[in-house]
Amino acid sequence: QVQVVESGGGLVQPGGSLRLSCTVSGSTFRRSNIRWFRQAPGKEHEFVARINWTGDITAYTDSVKGRFTISRDDAKNMVYLDLTSLKPEDTAVYYCDLNGLWGQGTRVTVSS
Repeated sequence: QVQVVESGGGLVQPGGSLRLSCTVSGSTFRRSNIRWFRQAPGKEHEFVARINWTGDITAYTDSVKGRFTISRDDAKNMVYLDLTSLKPEDTAVYYCDLNGLWGQGTRVTVSS
């Protein structure tokens, strides 16, 4: 059974950094594009970033370009989202999406 588990969230001050991890169990990982979404309090889910299955094509929503970086390690069945220069508006629960399968999310709170 394929499972997706996000981790790495926490409380960070504005301007700080975090690394989010998405661990995928199951054999579908290596041929799958992966996306990160987030949901801020009281808002809809928002696309954040995606990476293709070969890892050489990435895309980001405009509000995080230049600050967030998505990457993958197929040997570990993991996808990472490096968050830098964090802003209070980045506060949200972040989810990893594998072909429509999501985990429970990991909460990021940016506050002084």
